[in-house]
Amino acid sequence: MSTQPIFQDKESDLGHKAKWWTSRAVIYTILIFWAIVCIFPIYWTITTSFKLQADVMKGSIIPWLEFDPVWNGWRSLGLSPETIGASSTARDQFLGRFTNTAIVAFCSSALAVFLGSMTGYGLSRFGYRFAWMKNNDIGFFFISQLILPPVVLALPFLILYKELALLDTHLGLILLYTLSVLPIVIWIMRDQFIAIPPELEEAALVDGQGVWGAFVRIILPIAAPGMVAAFVLALVLTWNEYFLASLLTSSSAATLPAMVASQIGSQGVAWANMAAISFAAILPLLIIGVLLERFIIKGMAAGATKG
Repeated sequence: MSTQPIFQDKESDLGHKAKWWTSRAVIYTILIFWAIVCIFPIYWTITTSFKLQADVMKGSIIPWLEFDPVWNGWRSLGLSPETIGASSTARDQFLGRFTNTAIVAFCSSALAVFLGSMTGYGLSRFGYRFAWMKNNDIGFFFISQLILPPVVLALPFLILYKELALLDTHLGLILLYTLSVLPIVIWIMRDQFIAIPPELEEAALVDGQGVWGAFVRIILPIAAPGMVAAFVLALVLTWNEYFLASLLTSSSAATLPAMVASQIGSQGVAWANMAAISFAAILPLLIIGVLLERFIIKGMAAGATKG
């Protein structure tokens, strides 16, 4: 009895295992490298908030090896251990800007998701015609509005808001931010609703549900992950918006991005202060992203499997 086929099978298995481990090693090496690339800006921001200006200029990266951490940036915000218990004008200003940013970003994102869901549902279920434009053309018209740079709208909105007494108000920013993120929310939600079979609504209608009842009880729960993904995307865009906030606000409704930019002065850039404000500003978004990760992934997957 020949043993050659057995040896060949063992060699084949070893070859397959070697290829499998090699492919895994390559994949995980790429993933680790990409994770480092993505995380490094956050790491640099955190460490910079604990550096002296000289350490920033030297490009020191590793704490306790290349530089000694100090509460330099956080002290400027009144958030260091020795200042957290005392009254601080800088801390009050930061908390005020943080509150303004949260109010404007959350309200505008929620309003954009509400309006975008209604519009996306209509474009996915009903036929419309406006002049030569049909549903696909109308959807493209919405998304094409993102091509328009904000600077083009700066002067018209500045004049309009002055006439309507909306300058330096939360309502003014909420309306404008809702308008700015609404096109991409409509596009996302339209794809979400297209991916949901219309037979589900038809079954609900047969059971006695109205159009709104089928939409609220059947469609919205299925589309919830996509709505969460659209909300998070809108939240990130509105939370970080700088140009319109700096143009249309001064004190009462001023946001954190404008406060970050104010750290650049005639004496140079206060890197530690800027890093402390930046990290305090992005921390809520990081927490929200981690908590809602599974909904974001589901929403992206649902939109990618339409048809």
